[in-house]
Amino acid sequence: MPGLDISKITDYLYVSAYPEGTHAEEIQSLNVRLILSMHWLPLDMKLNHPPLRVLWLPTFDNPVFKMPHKSLMRGVKAALPVIESGSAVLAHCAAGKHRSVAMACCVLIAKGFSADEAMACVKAGRSVADPDIPHIQERIRKFEYVIHRSSPTLG
Repeated sequence: MPGLDISKITDYLYVSAYPEGTHAEEIQSLNVRLILSMHWLPLDMKLNHPPLRVLWLPTFDNPVFKMPHKSLMRGVKAALPVIESGSAVLAHCAAGKHRSVAMACCVLIAKGFSADEAMACVKAGRSVADPDIPHIQERIRKFEYVIHRSSPTLG
């Protein structure tokens, strides 16, 4: 079984490729308590046992069928209390390159980063991260716009 492809973005935020149930202990050891699953396939149930919790937000990485803003907002609203409690959050998709990166950027924006700062932070922490692809960057920038219009209630 290959190791978990995971990157630390901040003390409270990680991005990874699709985790397996065998990675549960490793994920827990990082103080992760919430997994934001951006993959269209559900995760192994071993990853959804306390102290871990999975929020499944099935989305596609597709320029035509863009990630719903509602899914990004739902993930951020679930992540913020976990982070405020002192625990960490893991965002994942298939390769940890687009959808999970968009979610991680949105979490950072909700924590006070600009979209540009969030994208730079995620790219610095995860070499395969590609928030610059147009359909992903558009979602990140839209999230920033909506947050600035609706803050502090997060939409």
